[in-house]
Order: sequence, then structure tokens, then C-alpha cells
Amino acid sequence: MKLELGKIHIDDIQFGEELCVKNHTLFVNKQEIIDLVLEDDKIIDCKVELAKPGESTRITPVKDVIEPRVKVSGGGEIFPGVIGKVNPTVGSGRTHALDGACVITVGKIVGFQEGVIDMSGPAADYCPFSKTQNICVVVEPKDGLETHVYEKAARLAGLKVAAFIGKAGKDVEPDSIEVFETKPIFEQAAQYPDLPKIGYVHMLQSQGLLHDTFYYGVDAKQIVPTFMYPEEIMDGAIVSGNCVAPCDKVTTYHHFHNPVIEDLFKRHGKELNFMGVILTNENVFLADKERHSDMVAKLAEWMGLDGLLITEEGYGNPDTDLMMNCRKVANKDIKVAIITDEFPGKDGKSQSLADTCEEADAMISCGQGNAVLHFPAMDRIIGMTDYIENQIGGWSGCMNEDGSFDAELQIIIASTIANGFNKLAARGY
Repeated sequence: MKLELGKIHIDDIQFGEELCVKNHTLFVNKQEIIDLVLEDDKIIDCKVELAKPGESTRITPVKDVIEPRVKVSGGGEIFPGVIGKVNPTVGSGRTHALDGACVITVGKIVGFQEGVIDMSGPAADYCPFSKTQNICVVVEPKDGLETHVYEKAARLAGLKVAAFIGKAGKDVEPDSIEVFETKPIFEQAAQYPDLPKIGYVHMLQSQGLLHDTFYYGVDAKQIVPTFMYPEEIMDGAIVSGNCVAPCDKVTTYHHFHNPVIEDLFKRHGKELNFMGVILTNENVFLADKERHSDMVAKLAEWMGLDGLLITEEGYGNPDTDLMMNCRKVANKDIKVAIITDEFPGKDGKSQSLADTCEEADAMISCGQGNAVLHFPAMDRIIGMTDYIENQIGGWSGCMNEDGSFDAELQIIIASTIANGFNKLAARGY
């Protein structure tokens, strides 16, 4: 499977009459976006606001972040099984990305695990989306809507808007084109016979209502572990639909830009032979954890891997899935490195991971989410701060009258993901 990813660098966003890209500026028509979102009768109001790096702007509660992309050639559509049709050519041909632009869905809280993005100030250093040009879609659900119905409506709104805006880049010449190719398993193994064969286990958070991730439109808790070409993930085959702790949240943007996949491709054919992705779920029940980890180990053995990287989304209960996968793969004489964050409590005295095993002897830490940070007041709020004290990382009384508050780092969208994966790249893993 071969994918050409054309990146169109976006340095600014502005409202305009016509959706287009001119001189690295993305112009969007506010009313077109509103009309598109309001096609869903579960949403009764929609506001569209722009947020740029360095502004005194706070965005919360954030539901998802999505990079606008469009298929240019090769068949298939972005977000197959959700917005577009499922097609076997997903992950091939050419896709254009509006690099540096993001669609952010915002609105009344669904659960307590939706987070904050500050475009400036101390918290901006911990969040990758303080550096992007953001189109914020603030949705108002119909009264009496069940939380999971509201979540789905907000999720689809963001994906529809991102797919719509992505079309602005279809006929634009990219600033750069990257080529990614993964051959069928036996061909891939034969291509670089002298390099170690490395795989990646991508653990999806999908443990029930409001904790779901979608694989070709299918709730991941309904699947068993499977093989994926990494190019499929870059074409939107996996989308976020969960409300896990914001710092751990693998947004749809991060599925597009999975740092492990990107780093493995950089080393592919030079230091290692990147064989592909094993996709698995994080489960609730012990029997399911056992079943899925057995299958992960079986797939890793079938692929003939010499080494494997494993990441998890979330923490606590999923730590057991992580350790089961680690132990069973290692027992197949495959070297394993796990990537996770830590939650040692505010005083640093709690156990950082809820589970462990002897085989977990190579770990890359994404940092810890319990450290407390001061969030100064901002001049503009996109969304609402009504829920700060109820969002994970906040607490009763943490909000001040002037709009500032203190909270744990885990209230920031993708804080440990961003910093941990940056550490991963810096350390040369």
C-alpha cells in the first residue's frame, strides 16, 4: 500500500466569502459551516470562532481535534465508514492535508473528561494545538438529549466540517509531498532482510459509552485484534469518539499524525523494517483482556517480528491490557518497548501505573498528569468555563472569580501525549 501525503502549509485562517487557500491562508465561510452542522436536528445552535497562536484565548470543553484532509486520487474518501464509504483503496493514492489548520469541536460537557486548550500562557507549552490555526465549532445540543447521542452528534459535526474544509486543498499544489509504502507482509519482510523487523501495537480506548474509538465506522469494542497498514490510519480509518482524560486523549488529529508511526517510517529502510500495525482494543472484562492479548501475541509471532512498540490510550484499567500485551509478546521472544504516562498523585507517592509485569523492562514515559499548573485568566473564552471544577484535573473551588484557575495537567488536551512523544523522538527510539 502506497500513500502520497501532500502537505499544504497553513499560516493563517480568516473568514471569507469562499472556501479556499491563498498564499498559505485558509479562508472559510462561517455560514457554510453553520448550515452544514445544523443539518443535524440534534444540534439547535452552532457558533464558529477562530483561535490563533499567541492570543489570550481559552477553548473548553474540547471534544475532538481534526486536521482537514481530502482524497485527491486513488479512490476512497476521508473518514471511511463514517463520512465516506468504506473502500479497499483507503491508504493509497494521494491525500492532501491542510497542515497547521485544525477543526476543534466544543460545547456543553458530555462527561467529565473533556479538556482545555489555551492559545497562550503557561498551559500553551503543554498543548500542540496552541500552535495551530484553529476553527472552533461550538455546538448547542437539543434539550433532553442523552449524553451519548449528543456525543455522536458533536463527533459527526466535527468530522463533516473537517472533510468539507479539506476540499479547499484538493486542487492546491502541496508545499511538500511525503511518500509512505508498506508492502504485503512477506514482501515487506524480504525487502530489508538484514534489518530488524519492527511492529507497532496501537491500543484503542473503547470501553463503553463515551469511551469509544471507531475503526472504519465500527465501534472498536466490537472488533478483535487485526492487522492494519499504517497508511490506512493516515487516511482517516480511525476516528476518536471518546471522552477519556484530556491529557491522554488520542484525538482524530493524533490518529492522522501518530508519532510512533511517523518515527518508524523515518527509520524504515535505514535502521529497521517497519512491518505494520497490530490494532487492538482496551477491554473492561478480564476474559476480553485475556482473549485480545492472546491474539496480539499471535499476530506479532505470525509477522515474524524482532521488536514491538506498544502504546495505550487512557490509564488505570487499560494498564492491565498494556501489561498483558507486553508480557505475552515478550514471551514469544520479541523485544518490547511500551510507551505510557504516569499518575503518581499530587504528592508523587502513589503507584504510577495500575498494573505492571516483569517483562515491562523498557518503558518510555510520557510524563505525569497529576502536576498542578496555574491557568491565568484569558481575554476570550470559546465555549464555556462552567464545568472547569467538574472536568478531570479540576476540583471544587479551583476556579477563581477573575476566570483563572488551578488544575492538574491532565485537564489539558493531549498534554502528556504531545510531550511524551516528543521525548520519544528526542531519545532516538
